[in-house]
Amino acid sequence: MQLIDFAIRRRVTVIMCTVAIALFGFVSLSRLNLNLLPDLSYPTLTIRTELPGAAPLELETLVTRPVEEAVSIIRNVRQVRSVSRAGQSDVTLEFVWGTDMDLAGIDVREKLDLLQLPLEAKRPLLLRFDPSSEPVLRLAFLDKEGSPAAEGVERLKALRRFADDRLKPDLEAVEGSAAVKVSGGYEDEVQVFVDQQKLAQLGLSIDAVTRRIRAENVNLSGGRLEQGTQRYLVRTLNEFESIEQMAGAIIATRDGQPVYLRDVASVTRGYKDREAITRVDGREAVELAVYKEGDANTVQLAEGVRKRIEELGKALPEGTEIRVVYDQSKFIAEAIGEVKSSALIGGLLAILVLYAFLRDARATLITGLAIPVSVLGTFVLMYAFDLTLNIMSLGGIALAVGML
Repeated sequence: MQLIDFAIRRRVTVIMCTVAIALFGFVSLSRLNLNLLPDLSYPTLTIRTELPGAAPLELETLVTRPVEEAVSIIRNVRQVRSVSRAGQSDVTLEFVWGTDMDLAGIDVREKLDLLQLPLEAKRPLLLRFDPSSEPVLRLAFLDKEGSPAAEGVERLKALRRFADDRLKPDLEAVEGSAAVKVSGGYEDEVQVFVDQQKLAQLGLSIDAVTRRIRAENVNLSGGRLEQGTQRYLVRTLNEFESIEQMAGAIIATRDGQPVYLRDVASVTRGYKDREAITRVDGREAVELAVYKEGDANTVQLAEGVRKRIEELGKALPEGTEIRVVYDQSKFIAEAIGEVKSSALIGGLLAILVLYAFLRDARATLITGLAIPVSVLGTFVLMYAFDLTLNIMSLGGIALAVGML
């Protein structure tokens, strides 16, 4: 009764409070993030290490187990699982809920820096997504329909090269993007075809040729040079710059005469064996799969990627285009839109039921105002507690409309 008496005596105060709640509700609604479901993504980090040419069993022994032993002692680690495949090791760390993933990433990186891996292994990559999860967007980079460019090997190699060198870094720079995986087309590879008969005549083995090529193609630290108060870093740069330079590498000496790589092998610029072929409308294309970070907003990430694609449109090679072939944010927007329309229809039906029972337009209007004001007040609390608009939260609001 005291609340009712206060509302009757302080009408202006009540109206101002109601207007304030509605105003803050509209502002909060415009700032709420959209997601399909609440943030249920596991706090995980994936350590990916590549060792080209290594068999799964060898990779398990040389890379996967040492990485597991090094990172399993990190605090808040709940579970460690790994997958070893030919040339690649993935170790996924699952942390307890509530773990600060930025600090966890720093701890993991510190442990990896102290780890001694084979020299042939590439630097471990720390991924903020689960490789087994589905990408948020799939983009196709291809020639425009009717383009005079031929769909040959060289053209697909050029598309793949541009996607790796330009599109991939630009899309990974979008806020919320964890990684961009490029597939399809032809990936550049320097191929060395060894003549077994010539090797046998010179008494050489393939292992000797491999070791010599590796020794001739290095980029290592050479220490430092101090001159007075100045200190210079020295590096040993001896990488092959062309196919001809690689073919002219000396791999052995016989009877005082150098044996060049071109004497026992042919060196050509080819492409790696293809694991996937992507086609759009019957034409081959290069696919770019965009993965989001665990705590990123899907809709905002998709909008950021689309804006970046518009910016890149002017820099694309002539006769090419980027087409979005899969966008998870569209399904989210459609699902959220359906729940919104259901809540709106439910509110209107509730007001009609009120009028059917009260038979008084003024009383129905006063009582009906409680529904939108209450919903707007809910948006204020959702924004304050960092909640998102999703099917679960909007479904709860739709049910609450009927209860009101």
